[in-house]
Amino acid sequence: MSQSPRPPALITAPPRGVLFLCVHNSARSQIAEGFARTMAPSGVKVWSAGTEPRTVHPLAVQVMREVGIDIAGQTSKHLDQVPWHQADTVVTLCGEAAEVCPTVAASVRRVHWPLPDPSAAPEQGRLEQFRLARDEIRWRVASLWPSEN
Repeated sequence: MSQSPRPPALITAPPRGVLFLCVHNSARSQIAEGFARTMAPSGVKVWSAGTEPRTVHPLAVQVMREVGIDIAGQTSKHLDQVPWHQADTVVTLCGEAAEVCPTVAASVRRVHWPLPDPSAAPEQGRLEQFRLARDEIRWRVASLWPSEN
């Protein structure tokens, strides 16, 4: 996965409640939630969800453990299972999620990170694709709270 240009930091209004949304809520959004829980300032609410949730992918758990973050206790949730109306920022991590993202208030910031699904990679290179996705997501999440990292 080649690294795309870094998204602009959200310096003027860092999120106080952020939802990471991906259709299956099994890999990319779970990784983002794990990073956000460690990088966000105290008091920031963090959720991840999907419109068609599956189980958390074991390789997502493995690659996060490699960087010292344990997401083994996270669960894949449907959008209706999280209080997403409390989010002031919704981050979609796949093209499909952007298309099925619920209608949010005009005051809610929508950010789109169209990242390839590492679980769709051929089995032989899948672990490396998970590592690349993890690293890309790490710096994107860090850009949400630049003064904190």
